[in-house]
Formats: sequence, C-alpha cells, structure tokens
Amino acid sequence: MEYKERKRLLFFGLPWTFTKYTIKEDGVVINTGVFTTRENNCYMYKIQDVEMQASLLERLLGLGTIICHTGDTTHPQLVLERIKNAREVKDFILQASEEARRKRRTLNTLDIGVDESELQE
Repeated sequence: MEYKERKRLLFFGLPWTFTKYTIKEDGVVINTGVFTTRENNCYMYKIQDVEMQASLLERLLGLGTIICHTGDTTHPQLVLERIKNAREVKDFILQASEEARRKRRTLNTLDIGVDESELQE
C-alpha cells in the first residue's frame, strides 16, 4: 500500500504547493522545492511515535497535519503538513512502523533519566 499526497493550502484545501509526500510500507519520502529540490527519506522502522493535529479550519476542509517522531539524525521530526485523510495515513504509519520494527527485530528504548549516583550504590 502507498499514499501519495501534496501539502495543501488553507485556501479551500487546494494542492498548490511544491511539497509532495510519499508514504510506503518501508518508508516516508518528502520532496520539496521547485528550482532547488530537496528529498528527505526516513525508514519506517525509525518512526517511534505519530501525532496528528488539525485546527478548526483544517478540520472543516478535511485536512490534518501528521508529526512523526523518529530516531533519524537528520530529521528527528517529520512533519506532513495539511494532507487529506490524515487520520487514515496516521494509522497506516503507526501500523507499518510497528511491522517494520518487528521484521528488523528492532527495539525502541527511552532514556528515563536515571541518576548515575543511584547506580553506584
């Protein structure tokens, strides 16, 4: 399964921007720019958490913004701005990232801030 979407303007939700998002089972690709283009890739197994935001106007237009918190060094947060079917895309990313981690046998860990002096006792 694959999603292809464009960043949309808040003016009637029209896709008149030069930012394209491609979400596949193995990763997320963000292409931006017209004269100078930039492509950013993130493997799906590096996505740790997904957040969705939508203002009142975005909800009226059927749009939403997805924020992917990743373990990627170049982009710790991937932002997919003002896309259609945001909830469906968010659920797909969550499911695909979990499946990708399972396939690669990757484990996510969090630094909970243990005090070093407690470890020495």
